[in-house]
Amino acid sequence: MSASATVTGLPFLKGHGTQNDFVIIPDPDGLLDLGPAVVARLCDRRAGIGGDGLLRVVRSAADPDAAGQADRAEWFMDYRNSDGSIAEMCGNGVRVFARYLVHAGLAGPGRLAVATRAGVRQVVIAEDAADGTPGDVTVDMGRVLLPGPDGIEVAVGSRSWPALNVNMGNPHAVAFVADLDQAGDLLAAPRTTPEGAYPEGVNVEFVVDRGPRHVAMRVHERGSGETRSCGTGACAVAVATARRDGLDPALTGEAVTYTVDVLGGRLVITEHPDGRVEKTGPAEIVATGTIDPAWLGDLPG
Repeated sequence: MSASATVTGLPFLKGHGTQNDFVIIPDPDGLLDLGPAVVARLCDRRAGIGGDGLLRVVRSAADPDAAGQADRAEWFMDYRNSDGSIAEMCGNGVRVFARYLVHAGLAGPGRLAVATRAGVRQVVIAEDAADGTPGDVTVDMGRVLLPGPDGIEVAVGSRSWPALNVNMGNPHAVAFVADLDQAGDLLAAPRTTPEGAYPEGVNVEFVVDRGPRHVAMRVHERGSGETRSCGTGACAVAVATARRDGLDPALTGEAVTYTVDVLGGRLVITEHPDGRVEKTGPAEIVATGTIDPAWLGDLPG
């Protein structure tokens, strides 16, 4: 934590995308060192601000993790899970990140490039509605991978289900269930087999049908637990559902769109023939403030 931040207090914002909520820390010049303990306390819902994760907003050129992307994207989304661990990508986080840039006057509606640890993501921010309602944000989530192995299973209690391994820049195991309640309370991470299939952990999605090309899901995100929404998870679910339904845009040459209901709202996912996946949904900034310097000074590194 920089000395200037502890003297003046640390500005923050709070935002969410389909109720997947984030603490936003502006750090354009890359002066802050937010260690895992700092992030975890900021995201604590009882002793901190509270959030499913943290978005540090920094210029790509000012962060060694993104300097190689600075020629393609001015801004880097340094995303951390609520336990302080680093994640490659967060689909809802990208939308909220883009909404913040517009909110702060650092970007306008239209097309925007955002650097992430999973690569540069292209974002399109719609104009606000006449009543001031923020326009939806569409994110090009990159190309989906179905890396295998076959035979993945997820289990909760005594139940287990076959799952599809989907990678959206981060790993997902997608299982279709008869009822979302079968996922249990999701306080602990569902078990996955075979052992060692996900050495760095995995996001696990449970899916039920709601109608033609319309599903609903619950998710346990690694490092965060159950969240109200997961953008990369919704993309993984749409792709897995398409394959279950016998649809593959790479073979047919036609894009496939699914509506995915999450606990916090609704997302629309389109998979294109070249493997790119686009996600559209809302993103809002709900609060701004400054963290008390005395409390900030007590934080460990």
